[in-house]
Amino acid sequence: MPSSPAARREYRFHGVRMLTSAHPAIRAVRRTDASPSIHGNKLWRSSFLLIDYLHKNPPPHCDTVMDVGCGWGMSGIYCAQRLGAAVTSVDADGDVFPYLNANAAANGVEVTTLQSRFEKITSRQLESVDLLVAADICFWDELANPVYNLINRAVNAGVKKIVIADPERSPFLDVAQRCQEKHCAELIDWQTRQPVQARGALLIIENA
Repeated sequence: MPSSPAARREYRFHGVRMLTSAHPAIRAVRRTDASPSIHGNKLWRSSFLLIDYLHKNPPPHCDTVMDVGCGWGMSGIYCAQRLGAAVTSVDADGDVFPYLNANAAANGVEVTTLQSRFEKITSRQLESVDLLVAADICFWDELANPVYNLINRAVNAGVKKIVIADPERSPFLDVAQRCQEKHCAELIDWQTRQPVQARGALLIIENA
């Protein structure tokens, strides 16, 4: 996030309120026992990339959305509020959900939460999903294979569109290359300037 407004309480982006660590609702959560352990401790810039893409390219099929590695859940919250989707937000760390719920409440929406690792998300769970989204989920080398295998299951289960945003870490680029070869995926550069300057890439698979 920009260094100057270090105490900024929230961002507003394409109609969605995004609470920061300085917001009283988030500070209240921090005073509880909720302490995320898998990098789910803040808003991540790639969420801005993903939301901006969806805003400019609204998917025709988005009645049901799964946000995997959701963290504070902003991508799914955007889909619930602005696209009218029924959203399942999935993360391996259940301690992120109080932060997600605080952001969902601030936006007047509800999402379903599911604690699960990538490799535990089943084909049956994916069969009813129209749109699968994710941001910043390839931050360790060992995540590349689970993410790639999840994408394969999603494609085979009939998920109509997959969009994954990342600041172009090497594990993500490895996944992207394999998806380009197997699923004719598109890899595009994307950036935002306001309210947060973010830059990275989007991996997009059309499967409708």
